[in-house]
Amino acid sequence: MRTYRIHPADTASVEKMIDTFTNAVKAIPLLGGERSESEYRRALALMEFLVDRDDLENPLFELLSAKISDYEKHAPEFLALNQYQEQTPHGVALLRTLMEQYGLKAADLANELGSKSNVSNILNGRRALTVSHIKALSARFKLPANAFIE
Repeated sequence: MRTYRIHPADTASVEKMIDTFTNAVKAIPLLGGERSESEYRRALALMEFLVDRDDLENPLFELLSAKISDYEKHAPEFLALNQYQEQTPHGVALLRTLMEQYGLKAADLANELGSKSNVSNILNGRRALTVSHIKALSARFKLPANAFIE
């Protein structure tokens, strides 16, 4: 195996790169070791800034996404939400997300799910999505049926 070494003449340049990187890590929210709600909010704001600039190819976007996701998985303030999401069937969680994104109410899905009360029962876990529900939702939202199946 070949060993690579920094040439002594390049030492100052390498040290400058290391210092620059270390300072950047300290300045970027959730990267510098502090895991607080204020750092989390700063990270979200930075993500929003990158999205608004359509700068999704920026390596910072992927790094922040991972750090934000990790924070949301482990922060005490998300414990109840995480437990709720774990208990919610995947299809129902997707349906809720789609309803929010499209600004839909229960009555708007009565054709696909049978009635407004049936939609409510599904969203509240009292009824499960059936095969015919999944087919109808898949057609409405132009998604594969397996998107609604765990």
